[in-house]
Amino acid sequence: MAQPETDVFARLERFYDAVPRDATVTEDIGEFVLFVRQGPGWPYYARPRLGADTPSAADITAVRRRQRDLGAPEAFEWVHETTPDLLAVARSAGLEVLLAPLMVLERAALVPDLPLPNATIRFLDPSSSRFATDLMATRAVGQLGFGAPANAAVPVGVRAAEPAGPRERDSLPPLSPELVEEQRSRYASGRFTGAVVESPTEGVLASGLTQRVGDVAEIAGVATLPSARRRGYASQLTASLARHALQNGVDLVFLSAGDDDVARLYSKVGFRRIGTACIAEPAPSEI
Repeated sequence: MAQPETDVFARLERFYDAVPRDATVTEDIGEFVLFVRQGPGWPYYARPRLGADTPSAADITAVRRRQRDLGAPEAFEWVHETTPDLLAVARSAGLEVLLAPLMVLERAALVPDLPLPNATIRFLDPSSSRFATDLMATRAVGQLGFGAPANAAVPVGVRAAEPAGPRERDSLPPLSPELVEEQRSRYASGRFTGAVVESPTEGVLASGLTQRVGDVAEIAGVATLPSARRRGYASQLTASLARHALQNGVDLVFLSAGDDDVARLYSKVGFRRIGTACIAEPAPSEI
């Protein structure tokens, strides 16, 4: 009988390589693989090829040229512990790199399900007639939440704007029918699992999902509507998504935190840091 894989970073590399492949075509450019989105949805990125040598600055330049030709974002992702020399290469090639804490779940440390103030957690059902509405609400919450970071500084003398709430969420344009059906298919296949925190009076206030390949799942896109922050919604939603994954055959649950402050919140849910996920795009002077 085959022995289970014990190298977490090797498992993560195979996961990262597999996740986009059902929605993209791939192009090998130097030591990178570029994932090119087919059909509606968020565009993907370039990553070092499995087992490849460290990409060069020339490889980065070639990928960026191809991304511009395709009208795709000039985006790159990798795990620092797997490709440690790429960070210096990327910076020398004009990329700005976000160093995101990479965290894995400690099963025994996962917090229990707890009641939320004036809200409940509900998992999205792709067979439901409300799926399109749910999907639109989750995208709106993500757009508004990530667009207004919780710790963003307000300049001295400038009055802070009122945080976006249900009105702003409901005023964003609807998703295209093609995108809804593409997402419905991925949810129905089990590749995606989404959940929301929902209030009977305010509607969807937080959202997040897991994307799964085999027995590995990543929690991603956890966001809270700015007007509903500091109620514990994101933490409990993350715990519920992790528990759901474990109950359905996953044994490695991980996520990337936006910064060290966010990582500390996830550590209270049951995650521990094992490394750094690098997310790169052109520095402003290079655009």
